[in-house]
Amino acid sequence: MRTKARHTLPLAIAAVLLAGCASFSSDGGQDQVRALAAARNQNLPPVAPAARAQRVTELLATPLTPEHAVEIALLNNRTLQAGYAELGIAEADLVQSGRLQNPVLSFGRVRGADGVEIERQLMLPVIGLLTMPLARPLEARRFELAQMRTAADVLRVADETRRAWYSAVAAEQSALYLEQVKSAAEASAELAQRMAQAGNWSRLQQAREQAFYADAVAQLARARHARTVEREHLTRLMGLWGDAIAFQLPERLPDLPAAPREIQDAEGDAMRNRLDILMAQKELAGLSASLGLTRATRFVNLLDLSYLRNREADGARTTGYEIELQIPLFDWGSARVARAEAMYMQAVQRAAGMAIDARSQVRLAYSGYRTAYDIARHYRDEVVPLKKRISDEQLLRYNGMLISVFELLADAREQVASVNAAIEAQRDFWIADSALQAALTGGAGTPGPTLRADAPAPSAPSH
Repeated sequence: MRTKARHTLPLAIAAVLLAGCASFSSDGGQDQVRALAAARNQNLPPVAPAARAQRVTELLATPLTPEHAVEIALLNNRTLQAGYAELGIAEADLVQSGRLQNPVLSFGRVRGADGVEIERQLMLPVIGLLTMPLARPLEARRFELAQMRTAADVLRVADETRRAWYSAVAAEQSALYLEQVKSAAEASAELAQRMAQAGNWSRLQQAREQAFYADAVAQLARARHARTVEREHLTRLMGLWGDAIAFQLPERLPDLPAAPREIQDAEGDAMRNRLDILMAQKELAGLSASLGLTRATRFVNLLDLSYLRNREADGARTTGYEIELQIPLFDWGSARVARAEAMYMQAVQRAAGMAIDARSQVRLAYSGYRTAYDIARHYRDEVVPLKKRISDEQLLRYNGMLISVFELLADAREQVASVNAAIEAQRDFWIADSALQAALTGGAGTPGPTLRADAPAPSAPSH
């Protein structure tokens, strides 16, 4: 028998040196994730894993701000933590690509009629060493893509948490206002019942007041459930459970800014900063390099270089070398090359379509942002002050005994409905603001609010 050593000494030394260069980074690639997020106005909290629980407790001790809610989500969101684990998997693949397969050593001893034959085999992959300079950059690009995906997940979770915070606070405010509507309707219905019993009101007038009260009770029940839904959504994003779910929210939404943001080149900013666009470009570069590797190895799939040193049963020794090369007789690799070329062109078209979609999303997000700001400012500067002025005039008329208490209560209900609509407009603005930021950075979660006419509030009965 013969002994096979599928590697020469220089190749074995080079393999050992290359394998020694492949090692894990000290931060697991998270520093690059932190830099990508910071470049898009989202900082990752610099908190060690052991101190996360204490930091979350500190943030929950005071009424929750949108910034604190985002920080808790980035520290505690389980889906995001799973994304960090995916980053570790990608780095492990990168390190593995810089290491050759372990050598295989086998030993055989056979006793025959002529004596003892000894077989020794030491096998090292040659093709893996030759393709390593091409394969390792491919894995490096995949690791960079994983870092970009993790950074995009950070931006997405931050965006979803901000929107959930605005929705939760607005739902809390709406529930409080509808409680006032219900209280006013209850007082009006009770007074109408007493006046009907005294013979001063008709049954039709009493029924109208009672119907409004019943409608107000139903709307309050819906508002309370909506408050629970929005609060639980925020709770899930922050990864809270147990006693931590009793966090406090502010009583009202933040005020509108003095002026809306002006973005001169929104589409250009999106093309330069959106992570999904950058990932598509990185994927194209990786597929291009992979196509070159496929073309380079279309004929050579198996290559063995063996050093021979044999000892026969009679003690004779022979030396030499042997080369084994797979002959491309039936498969010339054209199918693999065609597949790689098709995958590359598929990625080209997908990237072009993504760029078109991104430009449209930015234009739509900016239009929604400006429209939401104008509507919220209109409610703040025109509708609510006008309703309050009417209410003040009605109160003066009531004090002068020019109108009845029912007209006063009806006007109070209309004012509360207007304020509630103003709250929703203010909520839509802040959600649109977050949606615009997400459209510019590629960390979009769900689309921004759809500006539409809200369902009308229960109308006051006429008198």
